[in-house]
Amino acid sequence: MRVGAGEAERLFGKGGPEDWVEWDRRVRVEEEWYRPDDYGVAWEHGAGSRVLAALDSGEALSDAGLALVLCRQDGRIRQRALERAGGRPALLPLVVVRCADWAGPVRERARELLVEALDAEAAVRLAPLILRLADRQRGDFALGLLEQVLRREGPGPLLASGERTARRFAYRLAVEEGLLSAVELSRAAARDGDAVVQGMCADAALAAMTDADVVDVVDVVDVLLGARAPRVRAAGVTGLRRLGRLERAEEFLADRSALVRACARYVVRQLGGDPLPWYRARCAEPVPPPGAAIGLAECGQRADAGLLWPLLDHPEAGVRARAVAGLRVLDVTDVERMRRLLDDPAPGVVREATLALLPSAEALPEEWLLRRLGADRPRCERVSAWRLLDARDEPARLRAAVTLLECGDGDGDGDVRLRARAEPVVRRVLRWGARDRSAPEVAGLLERARLLLDAPASRLDAPA
Repeated sequence: MRVGAGEAERLFGKGGPEDWVEWDRRVRVEEEWYRPDDYGVAWEHGAGSRVLAALDSGEALSDAGLALVLCRQDGRIRQRALERAGGRPALLPLVVVRCADWAGPVRERARELLVEALDAEAAVRLAPLILRLADRQRGDFALGLLEQVLRREGPGPLLASGERTARRFAYRLAVEEGLLSAVELSRAAARDGDAVVQGMCADAALAAMTDADVVDVVDVVDVLLGARAPRVRAAGVTGLRRLGRLERAEEFLADRSALVRACARYVVRQLGGDPLPWYRARCAEPVPPPGAAIGLAECGQRADAGLLWPLLDHPEAGVRARAVAGLRVLDVTDVERMRRLLDDPAPGVVREATLALLPSAEALPEEWLLRRLGADRPRCERVSAWRLLDARDEPARLRAAVTLLECGDGDGDGDVRLRARAEPVVRRVLRWGARDRSAPEVAGLLERARLLLDAPASRLDAPA
């Protein structure tokens, strides 16, 4: 679709940073494709020519008309268009774009207009575009001007911006200027979905706790501890050290996040406690917290595996999965005892058992694993069997890949993704060959693979 006034009108209403950058590019591409003599027909049926004529004669021009010529290749036209752009808020996005223009006179005039127009309201509206253009060679001026305005007026509205980059920028300024209290920072860290904002605000909240009273410190820590993000909860656990709350820190020794568990162990030790006896006691309980098993493995010894083996039969799937993970961390694997967990009804347990058995994949019966690739099996079983077969020697990998391809695409998305894992294995062997390509079985597998993939005959012709 060619650029035109109608599209410009739509941009004025809801254009985002990428839309304005793309508009600037497309106007130039249109000009490259249709030479000036052809504009009367090719460029929006003469709209470009009419705008240029109006620009020369001094006639009134609409915002949409000026938007067309503000992006023209000729710098003299862009400069003349800028002289008509003052006092037109709708065109400010293109003024920002021209602030990074390669032509000096265009760039300087655009910057003058931006200095005149960039108040607090315009800064909030244009911040996403200015930040989008900041990495351009001459994008630093608009960025510096934006920062200057927001430091003077405050970045408040941008803290709730839907643009992630703008929100990060606003919180950075707020932290540097000390505009938010420790409680406000902790709430922002717990509420925001962006990991950068979470980390920035959580760290700032901890730093600001030194200037807060005891009541505020407790509120800050409680908010951080209740966050969903592990990075934020870890900051809250770190704050417990200042409060001296050993019992509260112990509650996070079995957190679902390894980062939080590590911070909790550090704080417990700093406050005079010992995580290891706590983990051992929790793992011996009838209903241990799911994270206790993996936590014990992270700081325990191989002898602690005796506490984890019974948990493989625990009714809670989360406890079983963490127990398997803990045994893997302790490097304690019994192939037969782990093998039965490949039939566990919980996909998480099957996944952890597969990871634990990968180093011992050769000890598992290949035919048994191949049968588990069948399309009638649950997807977690098929993925597990594929990973274990893929960890074996080359013929086993090839047999597994051909078996998966012969199962067809299947009706579910999981089957399609499994096929996508198998195809590269087969194509690689078809292209580069197998170590023992003369073996009849390998030759037969390659021939079946060629038929399945409809691949052209390769230089690896199967021997007679």
